[in-house]
This record gives sequence, C-alpha cells and structure tokens, in this order.
Amino acid sequence: MNTVSIYDHATGLSVTRNMNADELAVYETIQTEAQAQAQADNAKDAARQAVLDKLGLTQNEAQALLG
Repeated sequence: MNTVSIYDHATGLSVTRNMNADELAVYETIQTEAQAQAQADNAKDAARQAVLDKLGLTQNEAQALLG
C-alpha cells in the first residue's frame, strides 16, 4: 500500500501512514494520466523520427533547416 509522510515543522514530529481511499484514488488518477502522457509523447517522438528517417535527415539537420 502507498504511504503518506507528514512532517509538522512546528513540533518536529513526523507521521507516516497508509493513504486513505480518497488519497489513493487521486494518486492512481495522477499516475494513469502521467502514463498516458508519456505514451502520447513517445508516439509523437516516433512519428517525428519516422518523418526524419524518410527525409534522410537527423534532428539537428531538420532543426537547422526549419530554424
């Protein structure tokens, strides 16, 4: 199970506990969204690289041409 650490600066006390249902739901949503964004970024990078490969250009060459 995932845990939450809470530090109270006023007292110097630290508490580590398991996430409650609401915290866990938010955490899982954030993780799912991050994974989806990473997959979208990877697909975009792969498509860009496919175009560069067809043109026979490196990323640096394409950037030099396109500014």
